[in-house]
Amino acid sequence: MKYRRVLLKLSGESLMGDKQFGIDNQRLSTYAKEIKNIYDQKIEVAIVIGGGNIFRGVQAEEGGMDRTHGDYMGMLATMINSMALQAALESIGLDTRLLSAIEMKEISEPFIRRKAVRHLEKGRVVIFGAGTGNPFFTTDSAASLRAIEINADVILKGTRVDGIYNVDPEKNAEAVKFDQISFDDIYSKGLKVMDMTAFTLCKENSLPIIVFDMDTPGNLSKLIAGEKIGTIVHN
Repeated sequence: MKYRRVLLKLSGESLMGDKQFGIDNQRLSTYAKEIKNIYDQKIEVAIVIGGGNIFRGVQAEEGGMDRTHGDYMGMLATMINSMALQAALESIGLDTRLLSAIEMKEISEPFIRRKAVRHLEKGRVVIFGAGTGNPFFTTDSAASLRAIEINADVILKGTRVDGIYNVDPEKNAEAVKFDQISFDDIYSKGLKVMDMTAFTLCKENSLPIIVFDMDTPGNLSKLIAGEKIGTIVHN
């Protein structure tokens, strides 16, 4: 098996499915089954999920709200998604723990690195909520930071696109996909994979990122099995 411990980064928008807002229960259920498939292969799984299907800090700023205030609201949105995913995973028999960067003791444990690692070692799926707990940082940054803290082997960034292209494949039919690409090439080509803070964290800590299509059933398991799914970014 190529990976022992992975951090799965999911976007909040992906939870909408075909809806315009909120959470699509069918999509949530599908994701939970995909995660169980790799968990059953004895992979230690940690998850970070965004909150864009509910609220984004940047949209608050556009509406005249203070960015800091908006970012904290966005962190709460990630907790709603984290709780929904936790419920979906537990409904199919997985043992989970939700760890929050902002203290919410009635619904989650506070994030403590050693505790997170211990939960993973005991076979629990760990969900990290509330981003980094700080404004001005995205959930991509939270995913990179947590992955490094728990010594994950890789970040699996689940998107609706099947990898990294030279131009946006949803806008340009001539787009060319990369099977693998270096961090330096991403910089030089100006490609958008993660925000720069998250990206730099991964580069400096030699943490590979695999960008893949999470919405195609079976992709996650194939990736874990070593099939060439998506695009791998490495030093």
